[in-house]
Amino acid sequence: MNHDFDVISAARNWRTDAAATATPSDIVTGVYASDVLTLEQLRARLSKPTFKSIQATLERGATLDPSIADTVALAMKTWAMEKGATHYTHWFHPLTGATAEKHDSFVSPDGDGAAIATFSGKELIQAEPDASSFPSGGLRATFEARGYTAWDSSSPAFIMRHANGATLCIPTAFASWTGEALDTKTPLLRSVEALNKAVTPALKLFGASEGTRVGSTLGAEQEYFLIAEEYFYRRPDLVMTGRTLFGAQPPRGQELEDHYFGAIPDRVLSFMTDAETQLYALGIPVKTRHNEVAPGQFEIAPIFEDSNIAADHQQLTMQVLRNTARKYGLVALLHEKPFAGVNGSGKHCNWSMATNKGENLLEPGDTPHENMQFLFFTSAVIKAVDEHQDLLRISVASASNDHRLGANEAPPAIISIFLGSELSEIFDRLESGQGGRGTEAGLLGLGTSVLPPLPRHAGDRNRTSPFAFTGNKFEFRAAGSSQSISFPITVLNTIVADAVTALTAELQAKLEAGGDLNAALADIVKATYSAHKRIVFNGDGYSDEWHQEAEKDRGLLNLRTTLDAVEHLTDEKNAALFAKFGVLSDRELAARQEIMYDIYFKTVNIEGETTEYMARTMILPAAVKYLGDLRAAGAGRAVTAISGEVEAAADALYDAVQSLSEQNAATGGDEVHDKAHHMRDHVLPAMSAVRTAADALEKVVAEQHWPLPTYRQMLFVK
Repeated sequence: MNHDFDVISAARNWRTDAAATATPSDIVTGVYASDVLTLEQLRARLSKPTFKSIQATLERGATLDPSIADTVALAMKTWAMEKGATHYTHWFHPLTGATAEKHDSFVSPDGDGAAIATFSGKELIQAEPDASSFPSGGLRATFEARGYTAWDSSSPAFIMRHANGATLCIPTAFASWTGEALDTKTPLLRSVEALNKAVTPALKLFGASEGTRVGSTLGAEQEYFLIAEEYFYRRPDLVMTGRTLFGAQPPRGQELEDHYFGAIPDRVLSFMTDAETQLYALGIPVKTRHNEVAPGQFEIAPIFEDSNIAADHQQLTMQVLRNTARKYGLVALLHEKPFAGVNGSGKHCNWSMATNKGENLLEPGDTPHENMQFLFFTSAVIKAVDEHQDLLRISVASASNDHRLGANEAPPAIISIFLGSELSEIFDRLESGQGGRGTEAGLLGLGTSVLPPLPRHAGDRNRTSPFAFTGNKFEFRAAGSSQSISFPITVLNTIVADAVTALTAELQAKLEAGGDLNAALADIVKATYSAHKRIVFNGDGYSDEWHQEAEKDRGLLNLRTTLDAVEHLTDEKNAALFAKFGVLSDRELAARQEIMYDIYFKTVNIEGETTEYMARTMILPAAVKYLGDLRAAGAGRAVTAISGEVEAAADALYDAVQSLSEQNAATGGDEVHDKAHHMRDHVLPAMSAVRTAADALEKVVAEQHWPLPTYRQMLFVK
């Protein structure tokens, strides 16, 4: 059977009734945020006092008034039912890294044989999902099932549509009966408040008006792969683990560098348009789409939003990409490294700080060398990243991201900051006492009068840096494509809050001693940069020389694997930091460490068992069948030899996986830390050995006998 022909035929006939039909004017005037309960929608449906109460919570951080809950719930229910919703759900972010929802109907029997639509303020503010089946890291025992979801009024409710209706989704936090956070949203909200409390005192010294609030902003670029749906279901490794555990390199990969920013295939472009229309309706400001570096790889990127809403929107983006791809006979792969030997996928988090009046605190302006407010907050970020390299690395640590970090398409595991030539020179001149501005931007002439001269930035970009200044924000490029961005944002907010608090105290002390504001700022910026400039690196982050320099000469951390990083999460300095700002208690922090170990162990264990299963039930039988043909022709020695290698490697992998169970049975131990280390040190190498032999076998077995779709098919058939 020619599966390639079937897939190609499907690609030519992908169009369905579900394809998006909105016109560009529809998107601008009628689609954007049409499925979001916006402030304007609330204003039209609530009395003026009730709306002002909600507005005070959203814009000034005032405590939510429970007395208005019934009124808001009625308005929310009416709006949702007008949109076609029959059910509602408290939509939350448990510590799985995904989202969760339990749907309840608006319909309730009235006791007279009929039904009415109800939704109370109590149901809006609080629900009680079973907390026992979500990861808690020891915060909850299995028999302790009670947990609460609490309405997050700072993130708007929205409608999620499906083929037969729609559901009202209410963003919520998730906590245990004892009040401890069981989710990623609660610490993020706490960190936003910590940043506000740290930065507003500094802004007052710069003359900010009363009522100014500060939050973080974020725009998360999402990379992903698309493959034909049929190929996906014929690959047990993709179905079970999200990545290919086998696959020989095709003759052509990304060597020609012709896919990046290339013309987008028609079926893919139609999928993108459909997905974007849905995202627009959810109020997600997607801006950019393009082919990425690897064949079959793509990217979608929004403009910045408040970080809490950006985290919600990022989860929705992943969900919409996955769901929409299926309508076009495709599957969206969000794993960090679905194909060995080609580019992996990241999620670049563009982070900044802004006031409620729209001022970006990391905007350098036309004269950054004279903009002391900008230099003050930038130096705080430099201090924060240097002092908390470990936390930034931990925030992106996972078994899947280990396949990407440090490879020649992603930032290394060593955390450093790229400032660019202009900003580096400004800080260097301040440190030396020269001051002023060095590098000028100017215009870039292109050598022909047909083309206009282009404004040239004073500094280049650096795609190898994990933390790069990119004009008016920092781009944290180490986050993995499948992960929730909530924890990286939480870490960024908290470490910068800590640095700003320390620098503000220094500044206040100098001013109270009679110092001049500008002189005091210059002293603080100079001293801060001098103390932390080891973290600044503008060169090639992929080079061996940088790894040697970073560790030996600069003393920077190189936490190569997830387990190297995670063991530092509960270090004394980190526990003290999170406790100081009320972001995570000691118990909440320890729970997250336990969950990270547990998820690492389970991820690799699933991969190990899947590898052995595929080797024994698919790859070896295919080789045996092909050997029958070869032996009939008096050949087959090479296949026999490699098949023996596959079988021996599969036996060794089985032993590596089983030895952990036998060890636990003998010692009575079941420490998740030990199990995770066993997976890294024994199972992953055994999996690699099976793959090496199997990939060699793929190159000598006839194509009609090979049971798995190949890289050539998955990456290039669209």
